[in-house]
Amino acid sequence: MSVERHIAGMLQQIARQQDIIEIAPQGTTRKAAALAHVAQQYGYTYATAYRTGYKNSLVQVRMLRDPHPDARVREAATITRHPQAGNGGTLPGLHHGTLKPLPEAADAVAVLKDLITFDVMALYIATRTQKTLTYLACAALTLLMLIDTSPLEALASGTAVALLATAAFTIGATHRKNITQRLTRAGFTAVHDEHGNQRFHPPRQQPPHPTSPHTT
Repeated sequence: MSVERHIAGMLQQIARQQDIIEIAPQGTTRKAAALAHVAQQYGYTYATAYRTGYKNSLVQVRMLRDPHPDARVREAATITRHPQAGNGGTLPGLHHGTLKPLPEAADAVAVLKDLITFDVMALYIATRTQKTLTYLACAALTLLMLIDTSPLEALASGTAVALLATAAFTIGATHRKNITQRLTRAGFTAVHDEHGNQRFHPPRQQPPHPTSPHTT
C-alpha cells in the first residue's frame, strides 16, 4: 500500500472523529511512528502497538482521541496550517509526500518509535515459565539425540540450542531495558496496566484506556 493510501486511510478515521483509530503501515516501526506523530497533531494520543496479520508480520498502532483541552487546540491549529492534508497537501511534521520526519519532529517521532517497539517486543519477551519450558525442551532434545548419536554430540547439540535461546532472551531484555531508559529520560513514567504489562505515559497523562489490542 502506498504512503498516500496509508495517510488517506488514517485521515478518514480522524475526520470522523473516531475515539479510536488504527494505524497499520506495511514496513518498519519508523513508518508507524511517523503516522502516529501526525495523528497526535490532530488531537490523538498513543495507546498501544502490537503485531497482527499473517505470521504477525504487520505492526498495528492504536491511537486514542486525547480528552485534554490542549489536544483540541493542537487539532484546530493543525487543520488551519494544513488545509489540504490528504489531498496532496502537506502534513504536520513530515516531508511532503513521504513519511520522513522534518528535523523539528525527529525527536518526537523517535520517542513514538521507542513506545511502539517496546510494546511490539512484548510478544517476544519470555516469561519465567516460558524460559523453563525452553530449557526443558533443550534437555529433551539432548536425550532424544542420545538414541542416534554419541553422548558428546548429543550434549553439544543440546547445549548449543540452550545457548542460542539464552542469547535471544538476553538480547530482547537488554533492548527493552535500553528503550525504558530512553523513555524515562524523555519524561515518561513506567506504569503497569490492568494486565500487568509495563506501559509508559507522560507525567500529565493518565494511562490510556482501552489498551487491549482486542478492544474495539
